[in-house]
Amino acid sequence: MGKTIKNIITGKTITKPDPIDEEIPFDGGVMITETDTAGIITYANRKFREMTGYSKEELIGSPHSINRHPDMPKAAFAGMWETIKGGNYWEGLVKNMNNEGKYYLVVVWIKPKFDEDGNIVGYIAGRKVPDRDAMNNALALYKKMKAEEEA
Repeated sequence: MGKTIKNIITGKTITKPDPIDEEIPFDGGVMITETDTAGIITYANRKFREMTGYSKEELIGSPHSINRHPDMPKAAFAGMWETIKGGNYWEGLVKNMNNEGKYYLVVVWIKPKFDEDGNIVGYIAGRKVPDRDAMNNALALYKKMKAEEEA
């Protein structure tokens, strides 16, 4: 089985499934999440819950990596964290995984949420349908990056 995720609110652990090479098409409905500054989910709308297959209780309090596909290289997220922790908007192509191990492809955008003093208090993310050619190019790059990580 896959990696274990711990929900900090419920204390329950969730074991991520092994990946299955089957795509779930993303139709472009509104898929929104919010996290705290550590990437712990504080809000997940219905479309996100439907796509991932996880319940609200499983998602709220879990790290956002709950839906990270193992094909995604760590380096793909390093720049994202640098950008959003710096208070800036980030957008990128991502391969995610649902609770059955099936994958879905999205363009993710993330922007910081600020308090009245200008401090980052969390992040909000949305998803768009990716351009298939751009996505295929990104997946090829991610495969190469992943191989380099594991070498």
